[in-house]
Amino acid sequence: MRSEHALEARRKIREDAAAIGVDEEFISNLVDEFYARVRVHPRLGPVFEAAVEDWPEHLAKLKLFWQSVALNAGVYTGRPMQVHLRTPGIEPAHFGEWLYLFEQTLRDLAPDERAVEYFMVRASRIGESLKLGLYYRPEQDLRGAQK
Repeated sequence: MRSEHALEARRKIREDAAAIGVDEEFISNLVDEFYARVRVHPRLGPVFEAAVEDWPEHLAKLKLFWQSVALNAGVYTGRPMQVHLRTPGIEPAHFGEWLYLFEQTLRDLAPDERAVEYFMVRASRIGESLKLGLYYRPEQDLRGAQK
């Protein structure tokens, strides 16, 4: 019973996404174009270039990640937080720049404004989650306040 419900939910997500032009092909094009822009970005590019050894492999993982996020595909098995924790040079401001560039890329490629919104809701949540995981340290804030 549970697996039938999960399969039906996944089918509905994919159907709704397809109705606004979001499918594996769109995600592949989005990832390729976005990271082409990231690589030449004056602040984001150096961070990514230092962290990514094999761009084709990285892009393939990102496509699986976004398929899982946008289509509930269940094809990504990585651990993004751990990867970002090991990445030197990431600063909190990078998340806003990443999100802005992501939105601009979506606006250039998306077939529909609803597709932009669909991705931006998810991208914003992911960015906030990573930023909180990397930088939010309430115990440090409390120690600083006690001084």
